Amino acid sequence: MCHQSVGLIARQAEAAGIPTLCMASARDIIMSVNPPRAVFLDYPLGHTAGPPDRPEIQIQILRHAIGAFVRMNTPGTVETLPFSWPDNPDWKKSFDMLKDDRTERVDTPQYQTEEDRLRAETREKINMIDDGDA
Repeated sequence: MCHQSVGLIARQAEAAGIPTLCMASARDIIMSVNPPRAVFLDYPLGHTAGPPDRPEIQIQILRHAIGAFVRMNTPGTVETLPFSWPDNPDWKKSFDMLKDDRTERVDTPQYQTEEDRLRAETREKINMIDDGDA
């Protein structure tokens, strides 16, 4: 799940009295969302609970993360967990060498089909009428 979404959901849950803990592997994103408490694991995205097929490491990570509930008393705290990606502590270097061929991000909406565009524009017009802007 998206770091940003999880952080925002955690803030709402905490406001309702439900303690939360976010586990993150993208420090800049989780810091910008400012969840009530979070642990950061410097692992590749998608592996926040540990590497696949390594239950011994996954259990250690989860124990450290759960222990954060006891250690973290200040809202907005992000703790870095003391683990490094097994078998390749320099995993980031291999990612840096990959070509980023994603589409450039733009500020204007992008739609998969013309039908999607028409639906979105229709919703915008309805919302404007409901808000009294039309």
